[in-house]
Amino acid sequence: MSSRLQEIYDTLLDAFGPQHWWPGETPFEVLTGAVLTQNTAWTNVERAIANLKAADALTLDGMAALDTAVLAELIRPSGYYNQKAARLQGLLRYISDKHGDLDSFFDQDAEALREELLSLKGVGPETADSIALYAAGKPTFVVDAYTHRIFSRHNLIAEEAGYHEIREMFMDRLPEDVQLYNEYHALIVRLGKEYCKKSKPLCAQCPLEGF
Repeated sequence: MSSRLQEIYDTLLDAFGPQHWWPGETPFEVLTGAVLTQNTAWTNVERAIANLKAADALTLDGMAALDTAVLAELIRPSGYYNQKAARLQGLLRYISDKHGDLDSFFDQDAEALREELLSLKGVGPETADSIALYAAGKPTFVVDAYTHRIFSRHNLIAEEAGYHEIREMFMDRLPEDVQLYNEYHALIVRLGKEYCKKSKPLCAQCPLEGF
């Protein structure tokens, strides 16, 4: 399985090249994007991020100080904006109250950071791992719907496999490497969007057709 996972990674990297993920200028922007991207397309998140930048609110203190209704309006393009505004401010106030600033929050080992994130309302495993990997640079593997779809279709995981089982499969069989985990997930997303679609997948043209 270890060699198969590495072969898949090498094949995808040859096919698509480096993906330069996560698209964000600062760790705080990446954290914000990881919350906003829940249940929406990234293009909608980009519009919300642009609104926050225009309002000079894309900082921990600036966003935490906003009236929740104002924040909700700024992030409206991301959908579920009232819920996401409350969750974002809850996360930011937690960071500020317990750690003082984002650097101190991120200056933990990967599992401690992940457990803290998972303890917060509205932060599930995918969001927690996205923040830990892409914003904090911690070695944790992000699993999403594309991961489940691609690897179950290739009979590398069971159809009923859950998030933690899939994450452990990657982390137990790949080197503990932030850049590898980062690039691998980004390549999986690219494959899922362009070839391994939910319906009418383009199997004959897929880079993994040989697998």
